[in-house]
Amino acid sequence: MRLYYVHDPMCSWCWAFRSVWNEVVKRLPDGVVTQRVLGGLAPDSEVPMPAAMRSTIQETWRRIQQVVPGTEFNFDFWTRCVPRRSTYPACRAVIAARRQGASYEEPMILAIQEAYYREVRNPSDDETLLDLATRLGLDGERFQSDLNSAETQSLLREQIGMSRKLGADGLPSLILEHNGLHRRLPYNYRDAGVILERIG
Repeated sequence: MRLYYVHDPMCSWCWAFRSVWNEVVKRLPDGVVTQRVLGGLAPDSEVPMPAAMRSTIQETWRRIQQVVPGTEFNFDFWTRCVPRRSTYPACRAVIAARRQGASYEEPMILAIQEAYYREVRNPSDDETLLDLATRLGLDGERFQSDLNSAETQSLLREQIGMSRKLGADGLPSLILEHNGLHRRLPYNYRDAGVILERIG
């Protein structure tokens, strides 16, 4: 069996789901492997986010704090940064990091999330992503070259296409593959058991 986790490093609900997902991974039965798939929330854009969208996303953050207590957001981001509706750069950063070794994928995702939600840094900006990569010990020159390369762009398109084929209709999504069949799993932002019961 394979458990697909469809996500985006700049998806606030994925940030809220992080601790439950980590618990699921720790407690999975033998024989179940996991695979992350980038869903690609928002394409490249240099246009500053409209005021109405900024307000909507801030309300989403507040709602998450109510639904998933303990989820941290630094709202200074909205006054100290120039947000753009653009998560593809962060998605490409995950791919570029993984190209230097699979062990870099998870640390890069966490670094992006912490930069965005806690450190008031904008992961839509390449300079932020490059700084995160070097802090993780990645080869900065190679990362910078890979970040916007044609190959990385192609890999991201493949990931997004795969998420759609799997039937992910929101982020995060969990899809279990067993005997060639795919089944979306329900989940709870506070209880890993809801997922594990459907797998075990």
